[in-house]
Amino acid sequence: DNWAFLYAQRLALKQELPLHVCFCLVPKFLEATIRHYRFMLRGLQEVAEECAELNISFHLLLGYAKDVLPTFVVEHGVGGLVTDFSPLRLPRQWVEDVRERLPEDVPFAQVDAHNIVPCWVASPKQEYSARTIRGKIHAQLPEFLTEFPPVVRHPHPPSCPAEPIAWEACYSSLQVDHTVKEVEWATPGTAAGMSVLKSFIAERLKSFSTHRNDPNKAALSNLSPWLHFGQVSTQRAILEVQKHRRNYKDSVDAFVEEAVVRRELAENFCYYNENYDSVQGAYDWAQTTLKLHAKDKRPYLYSLQELEQGTTHDPLWNAAQLQMVQEGKMHGFLRMYWAKKILEWTRSPEEALQFAIYLNDRYELDGRDPNGYLTLVSLCLAGCLWSICGIHDQGWAERPIFGKIRYMNYAGCKRKFDVDQFERRYAPTH
Repeated sequence: DNWAFLYAQRLALKQELPLHVCFCLVPKFLEATIRHYRFMLRGLQEVAEECAELNISFHLLLGYAKDVLPTFVVEHGVGGLVTDFSPLRLPRQWVEDVRERLPEDVPFAQVDAHNIVPCWVASPKQEYSARTIRGKIHAQLPEFLTEFPPVVRHPHPPSCPAEPIAWEACYSSLQVDHTVKEVEWATPGTAAGMSVLKSFIAERLKSFSTHRNDPNKAALSNLSPWLHFGQVSTQRAILEVQKHRRNYKDSVDAFVEEAVVRRELAENFCYYNENYDSVQGAYDWAQTTLKLHAKDKRPYLYSLQELEQGTTHDPLWNAAQLQMVQEGKMHGFLRMYWAKKILEWTRSPEEALQFAIYLNDRYELDGRDPNGYLTLVSLCLAGCLWSICGIHDQGWAERPIFGKIRYMNYAGCKRKFDVDQFERRYAPTH
């Protein structure tokens, strides 16, 4: 279920050439820890096994793409290169670095297999909100939301087999924090991800539209880790969920809104706004209001360590933080509350954003994702810039610290769900 892979095989079949799949394992990536790398690498083992069955060579190259991929291309006489797409700064730089180092006669294509409507096709500019991109996405879904053609067993074998991969040895090449442990609830790989998708459709889809904002109800898809690592395609998830529209129209429509419209809105923001991870990326009204209230007295001030350990005065916030630390996932509604309280309890909007992104990227299995930087998106995740900087939102009644940024408080949460029940589930053990 990957359009870049399918396009590469189509080119290889047309030219009657072998097909190679390369994954460049970088030693570190933003705040990713061993929790993220193990999930990714165990998923890649499944990919390597599938490739072997399809007569396609899978290569795990240790190092940055610019240092290892051009050499591989030359040594294997590769005639063309196809890569996937990410709107984030670092992956875009990797693509540019490889392009500069490739032999001049090797064409290099990029396919957006990340989105259903390719990012640059959905819109040529940064969209203001879901309202402005929704029609553009829906107008193009009939063209792009199609069933995937099959991958075929490749009829042209490589002249020499791929080197066997010493998977455990890969871990010694990593320069990441080993203290953030793997989570127990999420098994990596496509097979496990598809099982989660099936359980969502069978058990939780019916209540998605009504209960997705209640952290005590099992209503979410829980697919975000597999979607983030490309182990399950968003397009596959939508194709399967849409089969149940007759029975659960409201839930299917709500899922499409979050997994397609708002997810692709996040991609649009990161692609067209180079300041997607800073206050400078916010709209002028939001920057102005945050600046006006930057010196407002904070009721509490917490250090990054206090936030990380979940030792604030607010038991709901602490429970949400501990859920993220323990499970690598925080309920989407609480992710909004969590980020907004960080704005309220830190010295400045800049510090709030820095802390929120650090904690999100360090503990969330789907951290370092366009959705995490941004908005109320993808499977009900709330991102940092929507919560702290009002991206894709509007100005609200002015109040201390927040200015015109949308406010959330403990009392509001109590009106929406049983806060005590959630707090008991994730109460500190000490």
